[in-house]
Amino acid sequence: MVVDHRQHHVETLRSAISVLIYPIQYLVNLPVAVGQWMGESVSTRENLLEENERLRMQHLLFKAQLQKLAALQVENIRLRELLQSSRKVGENVLIAELLAVDLDPFSRQIVINKGSTDNVYLGQPVLDAEGIMGQIIHLGPFSSTAMLITDPNHAIPVHVNRNGLRAIAMGTGTPDVLEIPYMTNSADIVEGDLLTSSGLDGRFPRDYPVARVTQVAKNPTQPYATVVAEPVALLERSREVLLVWPSDKLAQPSTTTPMSDAATDSKPAAETTSTQISDTAAAKPGSETASTPPIPPADTLAPPQPESAAEANPAPEPNEGQ
Repeated sequence: MVVDHRQHHVETLRSAISVLIYPIQYLVNLPVAVGQWMGESVSTRENLLEENERLRMQHLLFKAQLQKLAALQVENIRLRELLQSSRKVGENVLIAELLAVDLDPFSRQIVINKGSTDNVYLGQPVLDAEGIMGQIIHLGPFSSTAMLITDPNHAIPVHVNRNGLRAIAMGTGTPDVLEIPYMTNSADIVEGDLLTSSGLDGRFPRDYPVARVTQVAKNPTQPYATVVAEPVALLERSREVLLVWPSDKLAQPSTTTPMSDAATDSKPAAETTSTQISDTAAAKPGSETASTPPIPPADTLAPPQPESAAEANPAPEPNEGQ
């Protein structure tokens, strides 16, 4: 062993023996290697499945957030348009959201999420980012109903923006269709004219877009022309609306007081007013200055003395039951 250690005479033999023993070592180590490989494979597959599931959930979450982000982006655009619209109006405004739509095919009404608690009043104008939508017709504490300008029971005074020609835009019950009646054949109105609110009704803000003329049919045999217009407001698509408080309405007291309270409060006021009027009428004489009524003499103020004791102590009347 010392000679082999120093001169390496058995190195070749040892190499040959290691070549012969290697297959035996491989076969002996094969079950351990196979077990480790299988364990790593199973563990790696489980890790991959867990990671795949986690990534799938994150992907779904991100997609949902992306959809919400897209909806918020569109809503932000609508609110910015409403903000620019409110600046055009130049009045106090309140943004309301749409709650419901009337399903009656011959009616055009919507329900919004603002009511008397928000100082909404009957007849209040309702607008969107494009133009006038309608007005409030029913009022509740937390919601209200608005009639759109296309409702067959609605009419709004307008004028042609090009020349100031006055007209009335009436609803037809058909979406996106307004009728302009009583326009003579000689009236200066053409297709494409913009109709704006005239403000003569005292409700809608003046010079705000209402509709655009889409059809003008003049028949010489008829006294009036057929004029049809399309609302500029997105009546069938708007989700947010503007409630407008004109400047003249801001000076008036709120109309949200219940009728019973108003009647109760108005009754004492009426009595006070009538009392003041009667006192004023009593204090106002025929002359310019009111004279103090004369004081009666002292003898007239004393009660009359009885003439006899019988009169002073009258006998009690007999009881009918006795």
